[in-house]
Parts: sequence; structure tokens; C-alpha cells
Amino acid sequence: MLEKKENSLKQQPERAVLVGLITANIDRKKADEYLDELAFLVQTAGGEVEARFLQALSTANSKTFVGSGKLEEIMQYVKAAEIDLVVFDDELGPSQIRNLEKMLECKILDRTNLILDIFAKRAQTAHAKVQVELAQYQYLLPRLTRMWTHLERQRGGIGLRGPGETEIETDRRIIRDKIALLKKKLVQIDKQKATQRKNRGKLVRVALVGYTNVGKSTLMNLISKSDIFAENKLFATLDTTVRKVVIENLPFLLSDTVGFIRKLPHGLVESFKSTLDEVRESDILVHVVDISHPEFEDQIKTVNKTLAEIGAGDKTVIMAFNKIDAYTFIEKEEDDLTPATRENISLEELKTSWMAKDNHPCIFLSAKTKENFKAFKDMLYNHIRDVHSVRYPYNDFLY
Repeated sequence: MLEKKENSLKQQPERAVLVGLITANIDRKKADEYLDELAFLVQTAGGEVEARFLQALSTANSKTFVGSGKLEEIMQYVKAAEIDLVVFDDELGPSQIRNLEKMLECKILDRTNLILDIFAKRAQTAHAKVQVELAQYQYLLPRLTRMWTHLERQRGGIGLRGPGETEIETDRRIIRDKIALLKKKLVQIDKQKATQRKNRGKLVRVALVGYTNVGKSTLMNLISKSDIFAENKLFATLDTTVRKVVIENLPFLLSDTVGFIRKLPHGLVESFKSTLDEVRESDILVHVVDISHPEFEDQIKTVNKTLAEIGAGDKTVIMAFNKIDAYTFIEKEEDDLTPATRENISLEELKTSWMAKDNHPCIFLSAKTKENFKAFKDMLYNHIRDVHSVRYPYNDFLY
């Protein structure tokens, strides 16, 4: 009976509070949007958000991230509500984590650690597990003292999956040796992946890219008629999936890649180099956008910035604005002279504005309801045919 009770307690989600800052570059609306995303990350990791705290500061406090008054407010709430963890929207330094743990007397996570935890939970293949483990160790190394004492006190739960649970007794030298070993493993994996890509021949390659949770896997399933895991959670896809697809008479390779996110940890970008090679070596990128998301334009900027960082900023891009079935807006009154906001712009107006200002071909569709899917396939076919005709100029019979 006691064992059953203990098991039920273990299954209860950890209760979290979120902490963010309003700065000169981040207004209240954007700060709330960032905390919405952070809440989704906590939910994806298996936790429940109980409260949020925002403070306006020019820069984060070097010792405690927030000011003393706000920290006292958070402390009182954490104690009264018996909160399990406090999650901060920016990366914390080792001393900040140490100070916050001492004062709040609960688990402290930052955005980077939370994303790493989700990747550890999602990793299925040996390749993904090595990539995530390397990023975790690189994050752990400068914070080793904090993790040491913390893990002796409490094990498991959000933010503590992976190497931290089994390496309590390790010192910095052993951690560095482990990092070196994992890097060697990834070099071998990179070579294997490069050989696999080379063996695919010279078929035209198309990669689906975009912010996390915009519907890439759903669109992949629709195009390739396959059954790839798709879920309304962040980072549902970690391992790149490649399928051979034929549209009409034209074969090509289609890959579904890991979603990007604001403040994607640099260690993850480095660790997932071989995964992102699929993007770098593609002929065409289909940039999938969740048009129903209120901050979709910021998400586009994040993806474009990440593409530029990995050397894929000069690719041919098709902008696929997905989820038009979920797009909503509030029509303005005729005598309302206030400037239109995202909430007041109709989908038709948005189509006109984006197609006018963007240099890339655009298509608006719904992978869920298949609305406008044929037009998207036709657009994709035309671009693939153009690449194919340059690569194989004498294969006129295909056209």
C-alpha cells in the first residue's frame, strides 16, 4: 500500500513558477510572450506552471537575476505554495544559481537547462542521445559545484535527466575527458552521416525548417504519405527524418529537421551539427511558419538568424504559412482610426502584405485540413524541377 502511494507521488508533475525581465529591448507584451513560451517548455518537460513573476530592470542583477524586493516576493510565494522549481527565462551564471538556490531553497533552472532537459527526454536514437549528452556536459562543466551539492540533496525530475544523475562523484577532469570522448563519437557519426548523404546520389534535396511546433512533421506526413511522430509539444522531432518522395514524375529527398527556438543554446547547435548538415546541404528550404501565432514574425527572424549562423542563409526558400485554419482576427469598426495590429489584420490582408514585401515565394495553407495543399505541391514541384533540369540538362523526357 505504501509503495503504491509513493509511486503516485512520483507521477505528480512538478510545480513551477516562471521569472522574466522587462528591459529596454523587451517591453511588457514581449516579456509576456516569452513567458508563454517558457510555460510551454515547462509543460513539455512534464511540469505545471503555478505563477509568473516579471520585473522591469535595465539589466539582470549579477547576483540574483532579479532585485531584492522581487526576490523576497518570489521567496514568500515559493514557500507558501510549496513550489518545486523556479525557472528563469535567461541563462543563469553559476554564482546566480548558487545564490538563488540558497535563498529560495528549491530547484533552480534557466531556459537553457530546461531546453536541454526536453532534448534529453525526446532523444530516441543513439545519435541524438550522444548529441544531447555532449551539450549537457558542456552546460554542466562550469556549474559542476552547484550540481554536486544539489544532486546529493534531490535526484530526478525536470532538469536533472541524463549525465547529472550518474556523475555526482566526478571531478572536472573526468567531465572534460567525457566531453572529449563524446566529441570523438560525434566525429565518427558525422562521417557516417556524410557517407549516407553521399550514397543518396544527386537527387534534389528539400528540407523543412522552422520554429518549433509550427507543423513541420504534419506537413512532412502529408507530402510523403508517411507516419512521422507529430505532437503539439515543443521539439517533438529531434532526429532528422529523410524520405524519398515522388511528385508526379519527379523524385526528390524530403527531410524533417529539429525546430528552432529563441535563445537556442549554442552547445545544442554545435552538438547537432551533423543533424543541421541536412539543412546546409539541401537544395531548397521550405520555411514552415505558424501563421496563427501572434508573434510569427519574430519566429521568422529567429529561424532566419539560426539559418545564417549555420551557413544556410543563402538557400532557395519557400515560405509556407501553415495553420490558416487556426488564424483569427477581430475586424475593426469603420470609424476606428487607431493603427491596425496583428489582431485586426485579416488573412487576406496578410497574404497581400507578405507576398508584396517578401523576396521568397509564399504559400498559405493548412496541413491539418489540406486547404491549399495542391497549390503548395505545385509550387514545390516547379522549384524541384528547376533544380533538376540544371543538374540533369538532358533528361527532357521528365518534362
